[in-house]
Amino acid sequence: MAEIVLTTLNAKYAHASFGLRYLLANMGELRGRARLVEFDINQRPLDIAEALLADGPGIVGLGVYIWNVAETTEVVGVLKRLRPELIVVLGGPEVSYETQGQEICGLADYVITGEADLAFGELCGQLLTGRRPLMKVIPARLPEFAEMKLPYELYTERDIAQRVVYVEASRGCPFKCEFCLSSLDVPVRAVPLELFLGEMGKLIDRGLKQFKFVDRTFNLNAKTGEAILRFFHERYVEGMFLHFEMIPDRLPEVLRGWIAKFPAGALQFEVGIQTFNEEVSGLISRRQDNAKVEENFGFLREQTGVHVHADLIVGLPGEDLESFGRGFDRLVGMKPQEIQVGILKRLRGTPIVRHDGEWGMVYGGHPPYEVLQTKAMDFATIQRMRRFARYWDLIGNSGNFKDTVAGMWKGAVSPFSLFLGLSDWIYSETGQTHAIALGRLAELVFRYLTEVCGMDAKEVAEGIWKDYQRVGRSDRPEFLRGYIGEERVPSKGDLVKAGKSRQARHLA
Repeated sequence: MAEIVLTTLNAKYAHASFGLRYLLANMGELRGRARLVEFDINQRPLDIAEALLADGPGIVGLGVYIWNVAETTEVVGVLKRLRPELIVVLGGPEVSYETQGQEICGLADYVITGEADLAFGELCGQLLTGRRPLMKVIPARLPEFAEMKLPYELYTERDIAQRVVYVEASRGCPFKCEFCLSSLDVPVRAVPLELFLGEMGKLIDRGLKQFKFVDRTFNLNAKTGEAILRFFHERYVEGMFLHFEMIPDRLPEVLRGWIAKFPAGALQFEVGIQTFNEEVSGLISRRQDNAKVEENFGFLREQTGVHVHADLIVGLPGEDLESFGRGFDRLVGMKPQEIQVGILKRLRGTPIVRHDGEWGMVYGGHPPYEVLQTKAMDFATIQRMRRFARYWDLIGNSGNFKDTVAGMWKGAVSPFSLFLGLSDWIYSETGQTHAIALGRLAELVFRYLTEVCGMDAKEVAEGIWKDYQRVGRSDRPEFLRGYIGEERVPSKGDLVKAGKSRQARHLA
């Protein structure tokens, strides 16, 4: 029976909570009296509460994030109604700022703000000896890695086999982008490199092949980045996959050399472009050399096998539809495999709120706190862009329309204008952004490109048919008959099992 239960509601089962494992690893003498239990947001709050109370704990610590705060609030409410004497401790980004007025903070007994790796164990030690702090909100002091025990041994064999395993070589970010919580996380602190690589070696020895780095600035320190890339290249085995976030305008030769050594598909770089508008960048305190960004993209796409995932944000202060469209077109020309179009979120504690008055920023009152309108983009425009982002994810990012999208761009003066037109048209035809079957979506794309844009029907049909075959579809769509030959339709057994993941489809 655990006296202390550590828990969170992950966005998906496949996500293993990195933060909880850090807390448990640093419980010290109390570690044997604590247990880690994970859930996901699709589970019923009553069922979660039942499982948490089964151990009869005296303390329950919950990690609270933007994606789970609504469901976690329900869970905490049930726990406190059933067991008022149970001590509930909250931590995590969503409750580290603006705690006043948050329902979940009102329900809890204690809230630890900031990085609670050490503070949670210290609080539990006090509580179990009957010493209850007078203050409900407890600011955690910023821990140094030299003080902390790394948590990697707490990843189970099941985690390694089935789930996303997160790792970090550093915390913090030196930049001040006002929409990002990392802008508040100063200074940058690095895990001692020898210690970190030793832990990575142990994970490789246990069979782990997929590593997701959560460092905000993987390539900030070229020497550290080089050492990490060299280590994984030397330990590389078939199927190894490394995900990094990178600063888009900083890629020195020493890193380029190691990046180019990895086989196609082994590296994925998440590159936060966010905006190409230099005035907007200045407003949000973002520094970015756009010419360098383009040069680095050219290297990554032409001389390496890196899968490039690039981010743009809709709704930044001062960015109108035309400005965003120019940025989207510029990014399409740089040919990343994936462009993530995100809607600006007002994360608690971030200084983006200083623009609310001047730029008419209005945000949703519930998670994920997405912008609803700005002075530069009214509500109707933001809604159009919300649909654009959804359809782009289904068509441009899914890997299901690789040849079709490539064909769309041929001769297009503005890929953004073309796709925005497609987005508006699909919504006018269906009234849906979800639950559109792949075959139905393919037909809609075919009709728009041929009937509205006047593209050659045979060329469009051949592109869609190639995409169908790539993802393992064996049915011949009725709308393509008459445009494609009657060659044998390949069976799924003829094809690599594409479609298992977005990454696999991109690499096909």
